[in-house]
Amino acid sequence: MRIQDTIEAKLAGEFAPAHLEVVNESGNHNVPPGSETHFRVVLVAAAFEGLRLLARHRLVNTALAAELAGGVHALALHTYTESEWRARFGAAPLSPPCLGGAAREAAETRR
Repeated sequence: MRIQDTIEAKLAGEFAPAHLEVVNESGNHNVPPGSETHFRVVLVAAAFEGLRLLARHRLVNTALAAELAGGVHALALHTYTESEWRARFGAAPLSPPCLGGAAREAAETRR
C-alpha cells in the first residue's frame, strides 16, 4: 500500500473529516522519482473545535506516528474546523472523503 493511501485511511478513520486532502509533494524536493517522503495535508474536522493549532497538529502527528517515524520526512499540516474552513474559503459545501465506487476499486487494485 502506498504511504499516501495509508495516511488518507488513518486520518479518515481517526477524524471522520468533512474534508481531507493528502498531496504527495515529494516531486518538488530532491528525492528519487516515486518517493513518498513529503506530504501536504488539508484536514477539516469537528475534532478540532476549541483546539489551538499546536494541539490539532499533535493529534494528527499522533495518528501518523508510524509514518513519521518511518519514511515520511515532511508533513505540512493545514487543520481547520468546518466554520473556519467556510470563513476562509466560502460557503461552498465541503466534499467529504469518498472511498466508494471507483475510488474504492482503484484503491483496492493498488494494494
